[in-house]
Amino acid sequence: MPRFAANLSMMFTEHPFLDRFDAAAKAGFSAVEFLFPYEHPPEAIAERLRRNGLTQALFNLPPGDWDAGEKGFAARPDKFDELRQSIHTALPYAKATGVRRLHLMAGIADRKDPKAVAAFRKSVEWTADFLGEHGIDVVLEPINPRDVPGYFLNDFMFARDLIVDMKIPNVGLQFDIYHCQILHGDVTMRLREMLPHIGHIQIASVPSRNEPGEELNYPFLFAELDRLGYEHFVGCEYRPAGDTVAGLGWFKPYAGVEV
Repeated sequence: MPRFAANLSMMFTEHPFLDRFDAAAKAGFSAVEFLFPYEHPPEAIAERLRRNGLTQALFNLPPGDWDAGEKGFAARPDKFDELRQSIHTALPYAKATGVRRLHLMAGIADRKDPKAVAAFRKSVEWTADFLGEHGIDVVLEPINPRDVPGYFLNDFMFARDLIVDMKIPNVGLQFDIYHCQILHGDVTMRLREMLPHIGHIQIASVPSRNEPGEELNYPFLFAELDRLGYEHFVGCEYRPAGDTVAGLGWFKPYAGVEV
């Protein structure tokens, strides 16, 4: 059975951020993820994890000025120094939470630009080497252009081929099923093909990005993940259509408590 992580940037937003840990545990989740923790002290987040017996599955490395449209630095040749500083910013949070995987965001850049590709490879190599010394994996996520226009990493095959070519043990694919369906379709076959390189999976309905459903048969996909032997977390990176708990009907067969 998949191990689900509630995404606290999108779910349980009826509560202040730190209280979402309590709400997720009460709803039956054993793990959480979120986009960014940097507005809160690492010790405060660690305390909520310990209090609720939760595992930190994932979070993103700093993206730059998010409100101004920055979505990471990795493919930006002019931003390498900022990328290195961002890793140092994230490290205390990684140590406090015990997270084993961090998402390195590529940023807004042209994937056809050789300088952007070279910058991305350099950034991945440096980040993986630095975080590998702390026992942390780096995951790379292709994102569809409908949600993030101009995002550098917008193709699953490109990401997979890059990971295979680089042969870095602690670099893997962040396979968001929502993004894959929008970009390419044929999700099941791509999961089968790419599973050896996948370090984290995320889910949401297509096209609404609400609770799992709509175009995709998620119970089938969850069973497929079991059949394939997927062992990592499945992040619930969706926006509830209404109240978070009221929308957890899909989660009832997998929850440890009554939802």
